[in-house]
Amino acid sequence: MKLKLRDGTVLEGADGQDRILSKLYGTCLGRAMLKPLTAPTISKLAGSFLSTKASCFLIAPFIKSNHIDMSQYENVEYDSYNTFFSRKVREEVRPIDPDPKHLISPADSKLTVLPITGDLRFTLKHTEYSVASLLKNDKLAARYAGGYAMIFRLSVDDYHRYHYVADGFQSCHFRIPGALHTVNPIANDYFPIYKENTREYSILHTKEFGNILMMEVGALMVGKIVNHHNKCHVKRGQEKGYFQFGGSTVVLLFKKDTVIPDADLLENTAQGYETVVKMGEKVGIAKQ
Repeated sequence: MKLKLRDGTVLEGADGQDRILSKLYGTCLGRAMLKPLTAPTISKLAGSFLSTKASCFLIAPFIKSNHIDMSQYENVEYDSYNTFFSRKVREEVRPIDPDPKHLISPADSKLTVLPITGDLRFTLKHTEYSVASLLKNDKLAARYAGGYAMIFRLSVDDYHRYHYVADGFQSCHFRIPGALHTVNPIANDYFPIYKENTREYSILHTKEFGNILMMEVGALMVGKIVNHHNKCHVKRGQEKGYFQFGGSTVVLLFKKDTVIPDADLLENTAQGYETVVKMGEKVGIAKQ
């Protein structure tokens, strides 16, 4: 995995999640384990356990092994592993860029920015995606031809809440069920990503960026998506929802001539890097 910070610093090496997934997807034994691990019954049992007090013993080792700086988060007592996993960051450590014409990142994540080409297909980490197959809606997908797809990949050590990127009116949520599977790029050589993930999307009608499609994608085993709002006015930087245990991804789709992504993000993507971004920081500007 190739990562860059916004200052151009290159980060080397895989995180703990990547090492585990390399074994699961890169060996015959690992792949044989995937089917029972992602079965709905196992996933539900795991999710139920991670929401109990008994799961708290997992928290301290996880913090240590992933080198998580807990000073950035609210100082509260967690009553389960899932409440820890979806912990809230302290507001002052994630300032929101003040200019409403600036597109902000919805989450702490690793970002890839891709143009949606004329044939409505784009490539992410050696896996080719159709916007239509992502949405299971050809007519809706066609509206985003010529625009941009922004893929925000959250790893297990990230802040797992996501936020609105602009003021606007949010539509109802559309849920696409699927077998819970990983969204980590390591898996791409063996399994298609979005076709096997549960995902939800809504349309955010905005003044600055037109109609933004915002999708949340679940992940291996549990990967539960929790969205707070449905058909209402929302504010830029307001929390939209959170993921429970599992690596997760947020996808933003923009129509043609609505946004100009920051140049470093486009350059990094072209060079095969994901860019490390924080919630609230500028990642683009309105094209007006």
